[in-house]
Amino acid sequence: METEPLISGSTNRSSVDYGVRSANPPKARSLSYVASGDSCHVDWEDEGLPIQQAVVFIEDAIQYRSINHRVDSRSLWLYRWYYSRIYQWGLGMVIAAILALAFIERPSSLTVTSDPRYKLPHWEPPCGLTESIEMVCFLVFALDLTLKGYLIGWDEFRKNKWLIGYMAVLAGSVIDWTLSLSMVCKELFRVRRLLRPFFLLQNSSLMKKTLKCIKRTLPEIASVILLLALHLCLFTMLGMLLFIRGEDPEKNEEWRIYFRNFPQSLTSLLVLLTTANNPDVMIPAYSLNRGYSIFFILFSGFGTYFLMNLLTAIIYNQFRGYLLMSVQTSILRRRLGIRAAFQVLSSTVPGTSLAQETAEGVKVEKVLQVMDMVQMKRYYRQAIVMKARQLSGGYIQREAFQMLFDELDKDRIKEHPPLPEYGSPFLRKLQFIFSHYYVTVAGNIIGLANMLCICVLLLVESEKPVTERDDYSFEVINCFFIVLYLLEMVLKILAFGWRGYISYRNNIFDGLMTILLLALQISIFATYNFPHPHWNPGLRGLLSLWEMVRLVNMLIIFRFLRVIPNIKLMALVASTLVDLVKNLRAFAGILLVVYYMFAVLGIWLFQGAIPAPANMSLITNSSTANSTMECGTYEQLGYWPNNFDDFASTLVLLYNVMVVNNWQVFMEAYSRYTTGWSKLYFVSWWLTSSVMWVNLFVALILENFIYKWDRNHACSASEMENTRLQTTVQLMFREHIQEPTEEELMSQLHQHPHLNLQQ
Repeated sequence: METEPLISGSTNRSSVDYGVRSANPPKARSLSYVASGDSCHVDWEDEGLPIQQAVVFIEDAIQYRSINHRVDSRSLWLYRWYYSRIYQWGLGMVIAAILALAFIERPSSLTVTSDPRYKLPHWEPPCGLTESIEMVCFLVFALDLTLKGYLIGWDEFRKNKWLIGYMAVLAGSVIDWTLSLSMVCKELFRVRRLLRPFFLLQNSSLMKKTLKCIKRTLPEIASVILLLALHLCLFTMLGMLLFIRGEDPEKNEEWRIYFRNFPQSLTSLLVLLTTANNPDVMIPAYSLNRGYSIFFILFSGFGTYFLMNLLTAIIYNQFRGYLLMSVQTSILRRRLGIRAAFQVLSSTVPGTSLAQETAEGVKVEKVLQVMDMVQMKRYYRQAIVMKARQLSGGYIQREAFQMLFDELDKDRIKEHPPLPEYGSPFLRKLQFIFSHYYVTVAGNIIGLANMLCICVLLLVESEKPVTERDDYSFEVINCFFIVLYLLEMVLKILAFGWRGYISYRNNIFDGLMTILLLALQISIFATYNFPHPHWNPGLRGLLSLWEMVRLVNMLIIFRFLRVIPNIKLMALVASTLVDLVKNLRAFAGILLVVYYMFAVLGIWLFQGAIPAPANMSLITNSSTANSTMECGTYEQLGYWPNNFDDFASTLVLLYNVMVVNNWQVFMEAYSRYTTGWSKLYFVSWWLTSSVMWVNLFVALILENFIYKWDRNHACSASEMENTRLQTTVQLMFREHIQEPTEEELMSQLHQHPHLNLQQ
């Protein structure tokens, strides 16, 4: 079932222009209204079944959920409880708990370091500890599966592949858990560890939808992958023909190091495709003849800069198309939920036909009664209620009913409280001055001056030890600027009033930083007294004076981020980044699943494959180590903490490979300690993470940024001042989405397995 849109978020531009009060309302394509007053809540048990059904259908529409579930009164109560915040958060905590067991299970990650040269023996949890936690999680999952099966009905359950898989994975995990206990936790492999990410996948409709888009995208990019493989194989054979063994193989370093055989040649050029070993792979041949550089330039130029970028473009184009199809499905679910709510509200007279029931429409009182019970954001509820009350005639027709909920797709207008009224002419003059936008600009200039002072002092004092640094100068400068910050905050509160001041997010951030700086400065005075030129306080508190001054300076630097909302392009980039961090949970979840599965496989395949060096004195002496180890190898570079000996270190190693810098070092080391086939593991991870997932992430960044760029440039600064832009995928693809017809909606409603409509 659908639970929420693919991407949701907003960017608040309200902190840009202080004191600007535009007389004309924003002419946005669709702006919602803000009404005052709280809505009353009606007891669920006192309402009739049509009202209850309409409430749930509207909530399904808001969250883009499927309406194909049971609609009797008891089931609807259970359905709302299932999707309540408490239950969903609890289920999420259980999923997080069972995934986190990998850090404490054998091999445990509970050590200070992952370096085998210094790491103490792993702590082994007693048999039954993690297994008990697992069994509790399995019981919760069994309850969750039962509830889902009951709510949608067993006929629909049998058609749902994800729920069938849920049941199979849960059963397999319980069987493997039983085998573990029967072997007193001495089993070689815990197969259920590889199945755990499924619990995360099946609980998120966003991740399932994204996974479906990725699955459909893969065949479309197969041609480019094939062309890339052909390019790699052709240049591998050309390289083996160019760099042959020769009469003296010791003098032919290019052949000996990079092109000795086909697997080694293929690996060398594959790594060059990622530029990780450039120009190292070219240097031995290039030092003999500059003409050899043409081979490597042609390979990387065509492969890295053409094929890899072409792959990014195709992934973006194809994934965008399938994402558009998914968004179309979400819009259909929203329209279907609203249409179902109208149908059950209008179907109250027994013995009448469907056409007769919908002729008059729905009473406004019923709509208001339903809206009082629907769980939704208050400003959307207020906008819909206000729009419903403005309709005349006492009845709402089908088209008007659907248009009521168009408010869900509109931007939110955040109205700031009016400025306080002062009787004193002096206070009115201060209010006029400090409510102006240029006061914020002046505050930014003061913050920049503070940053420059800190920078100059750090440059002057950088070479001095801590005991010889001039704490007095730092303290005097910090005290001066903190007083200015405090004065700015107080005068802005005077100008805007307390409610008006905190209605701007930029002011909230600025005020919190100022209060923290003031508290730290007061604690410095309380501990070390007031500064003077011959100040030498020593170490009197829990933190030394220099450490406290450093903390103040770091907060001052962090406070300077207040300039971001005042620079349009910077604010656009920052808001895009914030929205991506907040809202791309589906992509982060799928990446977590992939990381988890590859980490488990890596531990199974390579745990303990690279042992700690026996002679520790040889390793700790860097000059001796450098002379006895080949340059650029795992051992010479000191990559010992990057290993598959526990779950945490495996995750770090996989991240290092995903970044692709020096990833060939890990691949070469594990192929040397195990077998050449181990390269398949690393190449598979590189293709999955660096090629596929990163390109998908780039595609969503581009779509999100382009959408926000167009929206920001379509409106003026005054229009954007009080508007919070919605950045849902549904809005991003609005102009490409085809609205479902009435026939499609009614056909879907008549196919509902639990809702019987009169023909």
